Amino acid sequence: MLAYRKGWASKQDFVLPQHYQPSTFISIIIPARNEERNIGACIDSILAQKYPAHLFEVIVVDDHSEDNTAGIVHEYAGRNVIRISLAEYINADSKMVAYKKAALAAGIAQSNGTLVVTTDADCTAPNLWLAHIAAIYEQEMPVMVVAPVIYTANHSLVQIFQLIDFMSMQGITAAAHALKLGNMSNGANLAFSKVAYEQVRGYEGVDHLASGDDLLLMMKLSRLPNAHISYLRSQKAIMATAPQPDWRSFMQQRIRWASKSGKYNDTRLTAILLLVYLFNLSFLVVAIAAIFNPVLFYFLAGMLAIKIIAEIIFLKPVARFFGDEWVMRYFPALQPMHIAYIISAGFLGLIGNYKWKGRNVR
Repeated sequence: MLAYRKGWASKQDFVLPQHYQPSTFISIIIPARNEERNIGACIDSILAQKYPAHLFEVIVVDDHSEDNTAGIVHEYAGRNVIRISLAEYINADSKMVAYKKAALAAGIAQSNGTLVVTTDADCTAPNLWLAHIAAIYEQEMPVMVVAPVIYTANHSLVQIFQLIDFMSMQGITAAAHALKLGNMSNGANLAFSKVAYEQVRGYEGVDHLASGDDLLLMMKLSRLPNAHISYLRSQKAIMATAPQPDWRSFMQQRIRWASKSGKYNDTRLTAILLLVYLFNLSFLVVAIAAIFNPVLFYFLAGMLAIKIIAEIIFLKPVARFFGDEWVMRYFPALQPMHIAYIISAGFLGLIGNYKWKGRNVR
């Protein structure tokens, strides 16, 4: 955690060049399933971008929605917004599990952009989002640009817990990139070269896995000759999204994320994830042992204190960057719950059974 603190501090904010005039045509791909409550706000935030209208298109891929998602998207016809029905590519009764990858692939196949940007239907973007993505792409010419995401949490316990956990992952994503300790990403705010995507044949080879449309594609792109992945650290490029509404859906989401662990060949990231899991598991082992040897409760308290202090040192500047310093006052009290969550989500992720978007995934 102290190393991550150093990595976070070493990563400078990206500043948009003065009088910047973009030249990159961008295709924004949005997979959407039963998102009638969110898709309108998402599209509105993209159409409000301070980016030339003739240099971007929005492609919404309707993934067999059972609500009015398609109808809402249709209202934006003629405003750089295109709707694609995944049902024209894949039958709803198909036994496949990687629907999101299929939706992304369908949208990318119909896109015209040099740069592909992916986000989720429940996200909203600041108005300089595309300008920052295009600027760092034009400056550094990476195969992929990873950008920050944050939750718009209220003050309920379930949302505070998710905000702290997710904000920590976002900080580690930036720090790991700076320290070259493995690549991480989030598909809610991701950009990549369409040429590079086609060179690695898109999601081919990982399309049997339900999760990992972001990280597994990143692993493929990183193996290209002279491949470079950029991290866009800028408050003006933060994509906002809502956390899960309850504990059950939160755990289902995290099990889905954990299910891709071990499916990539980045030994640095695998080693760190294993270390984190074993460290958290050790709390449970020591707690059980302390029942038979009460002296170990002092050892357990010391372990917890070291964990809390190290993570606060790392997380405080990250929370400041995202404008969520208020949440740090809840951090120490939520540590036991966080340890239990890491242990259970990691274990259930290996099993790989969960429910998402109304589908049972194995």
